[in-house]
Amino acid sequence: MPDPTSPRNATSETPETVAETAAGPAATPETDEERADATIEAEVAEPAPADRTAELEAAVNDLRDRLLRSHAEMENLRRRTEREVQDGRRYAISSFARDLLGVADNLRRALDAAAAGGAPTDPILTALVEGVELTEKELLKSLEKNGVQKLEPKGQPFDPNFHQAIFEAPDPSVPSGTVVQVVQEGYVIGDRILRPAMVGVARGGPKPGAASETPGVDKSA
Repeated sequence: MPDPTSPRNATSETPETVAETAAGPAATPETDEERADATIEAEVAEPAPADRTAELEAAVNDLRDRLLRSHAEMENLRRRTEREVQDGRRYAISSFARDLLGVADNLRRALDAAAAGGAPTDPILTALVEGVELTEKELLKSLEKNGVQKLEPKGQPFDPNFHQAIFEAPDPSVPSGTVVQVVQEGYVIGDRILRPAMVGVARGGPKPGAASETPGVDKSA
């Protein structure tokens, strides 16, 4: 029978030994693999995130709207640039063409003065008049080639955008407001006025567009 007083038996039966025996085997330290497995299990066990379809669709629609707006702005910029380039080419000679109108006016005055004096009998004078006529035609042709055209307002209704009235002439034979005389020729370049035509306007005639009344016709229907 072992001796309870022996040192060996005393050591094996200390309070710490008794406590360890009661608590069971000590827990071993957790390894990295075990921690990783625990993390994966926790993530799998967590509920799936909320459905983001609506959020993604909203983001896509916002990006599409921005793309369309940017495309529209670039298209408008391209068109505006093209229009500015075309206008620059078309109206670049406006100042130069306006200066040439004085030359055209002087040629026309010379021809009108020659016509007022009757048909010239001197061959030299006749050749001079013909030369002036050819010069005027060539000048107008060159202006037309560059987009400058002469207005022909006589007999047309007065248009304040292209005509400048300097007097009124009583003339009941034509509708009131009709151009009856051109004092100075007017010109346009493209769709812009280069110089308005100075004209005389009829006054005292019927109003423009007034329909003549036909006796015996009933217009009440």
